[in-house]
Amino acid sequence: MVDIPWDKSCITASTDDVDYMTSLGLKSNLKTTAEEKLFYYSRGLEDVKPDTPVLVLLHGYPQTWRHIIPLLPKSIPLFIPDLCGYGRSSPLTTAHNKLAVGRTLLSTLHSILPSGSTPQSLILCGHDRGARIAHRLTVSARSLPNFTITGTILLDIMPTLSQWASGSTPSKSVGFYHWSFLPNVSLATEMILALGGPRYVESCIQRWAGSGIQTLEQHNAMSVYGRAFSYEHVIRASCEDYRASAFEEVEEHEGDQRDGRKMEGRVVVGYSKGFLGQRGRVEEWGQWVGEGGRLDFRGFEGGHFVAEECPEEVAEMIGEFYGGV
Repeated sequence: MVDIPWDKSCITASTDDVDYMTSLGLKSNLKTTAEEKLFYYSRGLEDVKPDTPVLVLLHGYPQTWRHIIPLLPKSIPLFIPDLCGYGRSSPLTTAHNKLAVGRTLLSTLHSILPSGSTPQSLILCGHDRGARIAHRLTVSARSLPNFTITGTILLDIMPTLSQWASGSTPSKSVGFYHWSFLPNVSLATEMILALGGPRYVESCIQRWAGSGIQTLEQHNAMSVYGRAFSYEHVIRASCEDYRASAFEEVEEHEGDQRDGRKMEGRVVVGYSKGFLGQRGRVEEWGQWVGEGGRLDFRGFEGGHFVAEECPEEVAEMIGEFYGGV
């Protein structure tokens, strides 16, 4: 069991970001987050049909979809949660592995969908940590009886095992030092608190962003992200997220490869030419898609935060993907 006290004051301490997101035509559950334990935005879910895919947008560390929303067709139903322990959402009382978090998110989504016995079609789109949740849910799709995963969009990640393997190259390991630092949960939490969560997260963004950082910084983003990481429970839960990637999830991925469990259906990997494209081998995703699947790649200019640095291109890719599945 993981006991991370949740400071519920994070829900309403400042809501300027919620005001902006709801101005884009989204609904939020701000008033009921304390009871539901998961904060989310949604659009068009009240009467969505089972065969109309809900686009589930899963954020990164840290990242939002504020630039993408107004560029997507309004006909696309959306579910946009704060991952467990991030933003305004409560940490889990279990380990923060991607399957546990993913199932929690989908359980909440199921609870707000129209009732019915037919599985709801989903398209999962995730960046960074959210992309790893999307990968795990797609591989584990058969264990999700209430949903059919129609397609998966992964933004700016390598497979977890490939990420760890790249650490054997010293110059590359320097660029993602946090993969080894953050899993030391107690130590990392203490050190980040000593530095200051807002200062730490801003330093991460500055290290990973590219030529589109001015677009990323719009809408007071640095302040919003810094405010979220001023809470100890967010820092600790995010470290637990990385801890899972260093331990049980390595074994899960090794088992997937050994037993032939792969992503099926259509998958597209979007990557930053200036960040991941220079540091990793995105083509290794071919080993993680089954024979019945289809894998495509799309490169974007700029740094790691592709949805915030080049939103027009990313939104175009998402729209084309949604219309083609």
